[in-house]
Amino acid sequence: MADVAQRAGVSSQTVSRVSNGDAAVVEATRQKVLDAMKELGYRPNSAARALKRGEFRAIGVITMGLTSTGNVRTLDAIAGSASRAGYAVTLIPLDAPTQDNVKGAFTRLDELAVDAVVLIMEVHLLDAAALTLPPHVKVVVVDSDATGRFPVVDTDQRQGARAAVRHLLGLGHGTVWHIAGLEESFAAGRRAEAWEAALREEGCAVPPVLRGDWTPESGYEAGLRLADEPDCTAVFAANDQMALGLLRALHDRGVRVPEDVSVVGFDDIPESASFIPPLTTVHQDFAQVGALCVDAVLRELAGETVTGVQLVPTTLVERSSTAPAGAGGRGR
Repeated sequence: MADVAQRAGVSSQTVSRVSNGDAAVVEATRQKVLDAMKELGYRPNSAARALKRGEFRAIGVITMGLTSTGNVRTLDAIAGSASRAGYAVTLIPLDAPTQDNVKGAFTRLDELAVDAVVLIMEVHLLDAAALTLPPHVKVVVVDSDATGRFPVVDTDQRQGARAAVRHLLGLGHGTVWHIAGLEESFAAGRRAEAWEAALREEGCAVPPVLRGDWTPESGYEAGLRLADEPDCTAVFAANDQMALGLLRALHDRGVRVPEDVSVVGFDDIPESASFIPPLTTVHQDFAQVGALCVDAVLRELAGETVTGVQLVPTTLVERSSTAPAGAGGRGR
């Protein structure tokens, strides 16, 4: 810094102000300092500046892993929004949602120096009251039931599931079968609850739930069972990957979609429009979820008290995997 000051003909304090982005520095002076930095190959030490200021301009993200579409797309959205706000993202994936793992992740993020943490917890959150968190770190939770202690951002799971069921019932199907996600998943639970509630509200029979694990393989296994159910004419799968496996199973058993069975998924992954047939599905706005997470973080860092749940609306995308009941004669 002293070398830069000497080369630019200014004080070290002026160099420091330029490094810190002080808007009060005259533009001509700022340019002389920047030119001197470039000539000398000087770069401000961001770690030292962070320690001095008490802020690191970094957001930690703790997630259950990178295998599910929701987690990956949410993480991507958070990273993009954080970058636009001038923040870096440090990722800590967990292999299991235990108290010790979550505490260890917070400890590691504290050592790595982050200003805030976003928890992407697909499973029902651990007892939040039992978690010991670094006192200076702000927390925002995605896709969980951690209401009360932390601000929560989530897709409106119930709205999306109800839209899927009502769409199928509106096509004349007597009821809707459901392939649910993992039993411990918060999102899967909300979607299954809304599916059942929508059927009961319309006075429809509630078929037994088939349980998958979000993968196409589990959707395929469920599809083989549904292919043997002659009264099954409509299925709501809790995500698009399981819907993909379902489509293949029905095809392998000679059951036509949508003539014999209509299928609706959830997520609207980019590939869903290329399924055979193109999949009717519930669109999640992951970009908005990510933007709201970063916005909540920045508001907390600014000293604002952020509480409650922000739900991002879903939309039903109608494609060719659904049709009016009775088109193929199945279920009669």
